[in-house]
Amino acid sequence: MPRLAGKVAIVTGGAGGIGAATAHELAREGAAVAVVDIDEAKANDVADEIRATGARAIGLGGDLADEDAAKSVVQSTAKEFGRIDVLHNNAALTASDFLSRDTTVSEMPIDVWQRSMEVNLGSQLLMCKYAVPEMRRGGSGSIVNMSSGAALSGDRTRLAYGVSKAGVHALTMYVATSEGKQGIRANTIVPGLILTDAVRAHLSDNILDGLGRATLTPYVGQPHDVAELVAFLASEQSRYITGQMIAIDGGMSAHVSMNTGD
Repeated sequence: MPRLAGKVAIVTGGAGGIGAATAHELAREGAAVAVVDIDEAKANDVADEIRATGARAIGLGGDLADEDAAKSVVQSTAKEFGRIDVLHNNAALTASDFLSRDTTVSEMPIDVWQRSMEVNLGSQLLMCKYAVPEMRRGGSGSIVNMSSGAALSGDRTRLAYGVSKAGVHALTMYVATSEGKQGIRANTIVPGLILTDAVRAHLSDNILDGLGRATLTPYVGQPHDVAELVAFLASEQSRYITGQMIAIDGGMSAHVSMNTGD
């Protein structure tokens, strides 16, 4: 039997990349899936692909930094499928034109800072706020929040992105602590270099080559690698894992490269 048979999952940022791969993986594992994205048409496209395999799925749109939108997504999912067991908070700002304005502390546009906090961190809070009561009613649940390797160390740019993603794990630990005895687990995934279409679009080949050399494996991560980790954390196979920050980065965070050959 699939390990998520009978479960209901919400995947935010589900229209492409890691989110779409995760929505498909959770469906393959037996879950009914609500695919959520600010681009509702693309969310529906992914849901259509899942339904074509015989699994259950719906597509939902909304800016999850807006509390009413987050509440509506949770309510619509519970109404459609009767419960919520898994929440994968993957929505984040990754458009290259936005990230190009996310610079240094002395040059930071305040609108970029605020929007980064609202979407990258605030949307995860809001989705937890409304999903947790549904999980309590069901007696259990698993929340898998998405952070980033940018949260683990400083860089010369993208300050707002890194800080917002650093806040994600604090949220995870607080949710895990407050809801653990209710049967609800929460964990953070920290991806390193994952070759999504968005990554390929806004990083040059030279940068990608350098990042690839910084991994300790001969293989560079793909969206399905993260999707399989989400499925594990969503399942009962991980029932004794909560409040943890789990890196999936080919060992990139395990060492410091001292020269271009490392």
